[in-house]
Amino acid sequence: MRFMFVGDSMTIGRAGDYTWRYRMWQHLATTFEGPYEIVGPRTELYDTAANAPVSHTYADPAFPAEARRHLSGWGEGWLHMAPVIREAVATQRVDILLVSLGLIDLGFYTDSTQTALNARRFMTEARAANPRVRMVLLPVIPNIRARSDAPFAAECDRFNELLAKAVADLDTASSPVLLASPPQSYALDTDTYDGTHPGPTGEHKLAAAFADTMHQAWGLGGPYGVTAGPSEPGAAHQHPLV
Repeated sequence: MRFMFVGDSMTIGRAGDYTWRYRMWQHLATTFEGPYEIVGPRTELYDTAANAPVSHTYADPAFPAEARRHLSGWGEGWLHMAPVIREAVATQRVDILLVSLGLIDLGFYTDSTQTALNARRFMTEARAANPRVRMVLLPVIPNIRARSDAPFAAECDRFNELLAKAVADLDTASSPVLLASPPQSYALDTDTYDGTHPGPTGEHKLAAAFADTMHQAWGLGGPYGVTAGPSEPGAAHQHPLV
């Protein structure tokens, strides 16, 4: 079973982060029965000083190189991933896509209607590479801009409705698509370091959203249980709340 993480800045993470990808790797390592692999064309974190994805400084240096693979990028959304997902799924021989996208699209590039169309294109392109690919999609989760910008919050809500409709329309028995439930009790002041990007508790909640969805729908892995890294509580490795 070959998993690939697809996402924006919340998924690639910054230098010094654990990332929710790390939390999911820990979960799979302890609950997944049978062989699996995390795949993807990238392994880097985003380096704010360099303004580029060139860092390999994960909070846990024991995070295996092969488990760091992903397809995510700082400032990249459905708009950017839809044109490249077919090749990535084909070359990486992906079985399951775990996707967290949308916020950056709505914030900088496209309205809710176009963003939803790009999400549909993404799913169609992924299936062109693997007609049996499975997908788990996370809606846009709470964020600091939506807290104070009512029109933006409405766009986020509308996109989530359109994404749910796209999942319902495109889900098939041979290539199932699941909509993950947004993390419960996700609190911007404690689960993020800047109102958007997840800190340690937020990383666990994002990983849990995907893990619990796969377990409940497909029987893969087990219910998510928090697994501490060797240097946790880990707040020192994370960025302060700003």
